[in-house]
Amino acid sequence: MSQMNRRRALQLLAALGTTGLVAGCGTDDEGEPVATGSPIKIGLVAPESGSGKTIGEDIVNGFELYLATHGQRLGGHPVTLVKADEGDSAKTGQDAVNDLLKQGVLALTGVVNPTVMSGIRDIVEKARVPLIGSNASPVSLQSVVYIWRTSYVLDEPGRALGAYLKQRLPSGSRVLIIAPEGGASLDVVQGFRQGFGVDDPRIAGEPVWTNPTANPGESTYAYDIRQALNRKPTAIFCHFSGTAAIQFIKQLRRHRPAYTGPIYAPGFLTEGSVLNEVRGVLVNDKEDRLLPGPIQTVSNYSADLNNNANRIFASAYRKTFNVSPSTYAMASYDAAQVLDGAIRIAGANPTPQQVNLALGKVGQIDSPRGVWQFNQPRTPQQRWYLRTVQFDGRLLSNVMLNEIATLG
Repeated sequence: MSQMNRRRALQLLAALGTTGLVAGCGTDDEGEPVATGSPIKIGLVAPESGSGKTIGEDIVNGFELYLATHGQRLGGHPVTLVKADEGDSAKTGQDAVNDLLKQGVLALTGVVNPTVMSGIRDIVEKARVPLIGSNASPVSLQSVVYIWRTSYVLDEPGRALGAYLKQRLPSGSRVLIIAPEGGASLDVVQGFRQGFGVDDPRIAGEPVWTNPTANPGESTYAYDIRQALNRKPTAIFCHFSGTAAIQFIKQLRRHRPAYTGPIYAPGFLTEGSVLNEVRGVLVNDKEDRLLPGPIQTVSNYSADLNNNANRIFASAYRKTFNVSPSTYAMASYDAAQVLDGAIRIAGANPTPQQVNLALGKVGQIDSPRGVWQFNQPRTPQQRWYLRTVQFDGRLLSNVMLNEIATLG
């Protein structure tokens, strides 16, 4: 357990250069005084070790950045952010949530692992304390009252990309699908096949399911990649993230020149620190150029989106953490923004149930990803963007190409 203390807040504010000019520090957007409400606790669930650690760090950073730039308040109330380690299983996630509930939190946020999200569903619903999830949501998570998500449903990136490629890949293409075996991949692949067409002859057979290990080694995917390339694909659709993404990209690139075709994937393939780790297999540094084989991903966010909310958010994030923000950080920042609005609506002495009702009244969110709002299943109705891996100055980055869908 830990909480964001005054020293951490001051460090963030100093990095931003806004110590004395922070939105929410005693005034509203029009400069009018804001009454200080009673202190509240918000519980943040995120992994502190293991394969999900880097995503967890982004989620913590996004939420803390919002608090730091809004006077450590949500809805006019001073906030204590209480963190709990999600771990890597439904059981560890349940323990984390139960611990936070015992501490009297007004609301919960975070959660990286879809298995954990499913595992804590009944606890959250029974406790009647709202959870604003800020990462992937399994398709099976339906008919909930107290669980909201500022991220996406797991089949959506596949649906968006599948529908896009269906219209653009020529006849005679052979699209191979490869992903780790497991529930999250099933959702992603199902979404892609629905968007592309389950019976489309351009799909090169059934998906290749790889070892679902969270800590793959340097040859974990070698056999599966060789088997996959025996099908002579002209394009690959895959679903990997974090350490698995790093190893998959490295091991696939070892098969040049057998395969130099495009790789398509949900955005997590190249999100966070992945591009830094795989630069050596994507770039000819002597000639300062990308090697053949484009990587294109679809995401609900791109750090180079040109809107006012993103200019403010991305600039503040880079100044504070010295990296570009990921979709994980953005969704957590939005979770704080949603809670800010809902708690303000709930009034001077909010209860968890009042906040949950107010979440349905926050309306449109002016987000770094673009304006969005909750739909009936309590997930965002939002735009999806096609990105490509290329140089942005000297940095290897996900650069937005165009908007390809609105889902939700």
